[in-house]
Amino acid sequence: MTSPSSSWRPKAIIFDLLTALLDSWTLWDASTTCTTVAEGRHWRARYLELTFGTGAYVPYEQLVHKAAKDVGLPDLAPRTLLENWDKLQPWPEVAQVLEQLKLKGYKLGVVTNCSQRLGTIAADIVGNFDSVVTAEESGFYKPAGQAYQAILTIMGVQAEDALFVAGSAGDVEGATHAGMKVVWHNKIGLPRKGESVPLKEAISLDTALSDFM
Repeated sequence: MTSPSSSWRPKAIIFDLLTALLDSWTLWDASTTCTTVAEGRHWRARYLELTFGTGAYVPYEQLVHKAAKDVGLPDLAPRTLLENWDKLQPWPEVAQVLEQLKLKGYKLGVVTNCSQRLGTIAADIVGNFDSVVTAEESGFYKPAGQAYQAILTIMGVQAEDALFVAGSAGDVEGATHAGMKVVWHNKIGLPRKGESVPLKEAISLDTALSDFM
């Protein structure tokens, strides 16, 4: 794993929302109506495959339903998930980390693979952001370059002046290809994909961002 230059500091720190900052895994698990965590993880993994493979925006709710169908879950599972979206919870360290980053003077942004309505709900749960862009608003799902460029444009920063905090392997690849330096908050130990290497990979957000706090 590479290390960031001791002299480089980003002008903006941009986050993945639903994996890097929010514990969406627990809500997905609870929505399956099944008896094991494995079924929820399988559904969520399939959803990540679909969103990261879609490109141009199609309705987010449609992908959630398709992922459930692909892994053999009933329609009740995605309906339950979407009805309880406002019950998403941040990872325990998120509030303190974002507060410290704000005190350091960083602009904080989010680019997230979901609809504008659900993205607004999820971002408001966390709070503290200067800018939020959803896939519906940009017209593209990550890792399409247009998704990352949309948040950079809104925040008024160049890719080389932004640090991206990934929550999944697809974001490590996508944000790197978009020209940003990347750290990976890999809370649940997702497998690596592709050849892009983050500056740091850690199971806690504060450790992932320790060089910038």
